[in-house]
Amino acid sequence: MGLIGGIWLVLLGVLAASNLIIARKPEAKELIAKIAPYQGWIGVASAFWGAWGIINSVLSLAWIAFMPIYWATYLASSVLQFALGILLGVGTLKMFVKQPQAVEKMDNLTRDIESIERSGFEVTPAQPAHKGRLGRWTTEEANDG
Repeated sequence: MGLIGGIWLVLLGVLAASNLIIARKPEAKELIAKIAPYQGWIGVASAFWGAWGIINSVLSLAWIAFMPIYWATYLASSVLQFALGILLGVGTLKMFVKQPQAVEKMDNLTRDIESIERSGFEVTPAQPAHKGRLGRWTTEEANDG
């Protein structure tokens, strides 16, 4: 993946979490607005690049014996890139798909990825992670269990 892949993942993260970033740092709105028009195409490129990374990591299973951490990192970053690419580029991909069944499958895939994304530990600006809070639980609840 390398340096370019890491920078690309940061760009995807900024686009995917733009509302949260703008809520915390309003001055970032201008910078994010400059790249937002290209969000769909960035997502499409990322989805294809991530899919290729997933295929390539499966084809390179022999790396596990020699470079297990590198292989796992490569697979994880490819899955992340594919998922963020689908989320950001689904609108652009729908322009090229003419079959209603394929559009419905894309909507279902996007809905599934969004539900997985929301099921994680969320810390919103209204609920800071400090001052007795660990993710969704308070320290009192953690001490009770």
